[in-house]
Amino acid sequence: MGGGEGDDHNKSTSTRTFRSSTVEIEKGGAGVAVRNNEGFVSASAHTVGRDSWIQVGILLVSSFNCGYILTFSNLMLVPLGWAWGLLCLSLIGAFAFYANLLLARFHVVDGQRFIRYRDLMGFLFGRKMYYLTWVLQFLTLLLGNMGFILLGGRALKEINSEFSESPMRLQWCVGITGALFFVFGVAVPTMSAMRHWLGASTLLAALYIAFLFEILARDGRRNKDKDYNIIGSRVDKVFNAFGAISAILVCNTSGLLPEIQSTIRSPVVKNMRKALYSQYTLGLAVYYGVSIVGYWAYGSSVSEYLPQQLSGPKWVKVLINATVFLQSTVSQHMFVAPIHEALDTRFLNLEESIYSKENWKRVIILRALFFGANSFVAAMFPFMGDFVNLLGSFTLFPLTFMFPSMIFIKIKGKEAGRVEKIWHWGIILVSSLLAVITTTAAVRLIVNNARVYHFFANT
Repeated sequence: MGGGEGDDHNKSTSTRTFRSSTVEIEKGGAGVAVRNNEGFVSASAHTVGRDSWIQVGILLVSSFNCGYILTFSNLMLVPLGWAWGLLCLSLIGAFAFYANLLLARFHVVDGQRFIRYRDLMGFLFGRKMYYLTWVLQFLTLLLGNMGFILLGGRALKEINSEFSESPMRLQWCVGITGALFFVFGVAVPTMSAMRHWLGASTLLAALYIAFLFEILARDGRRNKDKDYNIIGSRVDKVFNAFGAISAILVCNTSGLLPEIQSTIRSPVVKNMRKALYSQYTLGLAVYYGVSIVGYWAYGSSVSEYLPQQLSGPKWVKVLINATVFLQSTVSQHMFVAPIHEALDTRFLNLEESIYSKENWKRVIILRALFFGANSFVAAMFPFMGDFVNLLGSFTLFPLTFMFPSMIFIKIKGKEAGRVEKIWHWGIILVSSLLAVITTTAAVRLIVNNARVYHFFANT
């Protein structure tokens, strides 16, 4: 199926694959292989094919309903207004759902189960697409994790500001957040290991969202001077609108569906679809709901971080920010786990358990280097919304829309009808155009903010 450079790439990794059989087996060491009737599976330091669709569904729902949702009213609806905002929310949500269902369909190709997006693209399109996918994915994960660190730092600063007239600098809060993320990354080394934390994550998310809805409803009823006008020059409105489209895409997809699907047990396609149904029904209703109610309550003046604007007693604000901070510590792990998997598979001894003494030392070193560097960069560029827009435009449009349609044409092109081919070529062309336009808008926003803020700004 792959042909050309894709075959060369597979030959270079063939020594790290395992033959399929009808029995699922986990190796005794850190290298885990799933042997079943779904095909070859590449070696990995992390668990493959062990989780139920319910666990993965809860993981998706709780992870997407993280602290990021407290920024979406400002990022998604303020630049678009009610009519365009609701239309874009509906269309992008529906297309993201469709594109993820399509990508999940091709988790097994030619007798091989692809547990990494880049491996699938390399197999079908060659080495260049392997590396392009690798770069786009890891940029998404790095930028996303910086956003999580900034969110955690912002929550800590808001808590501190309730008890002090001169709160800590944001950079100190960012450092504390990065340190806690590091501890969690060591204690919970893989995505599958999150199963013991998903209940707590879901409870924390439900807690702060319930309080948030109650306060937003009260503030919205009291606020009689709400203004929903879109401010700025005509050029600003156009660029900001495309930035909002990027933010809407970010709240609906991750760009790492094959990596998430790798944890799910057979039948992988059917079970992943069930998990996606959970995300795009219950999960979407919550994060869209918070965004819409936040915009309704405060209008165009809604803050880029909702808890800054909430009324009510001190303890409520502290509770919301504390639960946001703790819940984000868990939810961020899903988005950063593929980086851990790549590093662990490269540097750990796959013949030993990931919890062996030597591997444990390596895990600590790898996590420390990663979170240390990521926290430093996040502290240097504390522009939260800019990261959301940039990763949505430059990386997620290709990963979410363009590549799945390319995969469909490559695999099903000969047997597909004319309408299907036109449909998928249309998706490729439109998503490519949107990627260029929204990336331009995101870069423009970063340049403008760089003129306002300085390095290590205490925002």
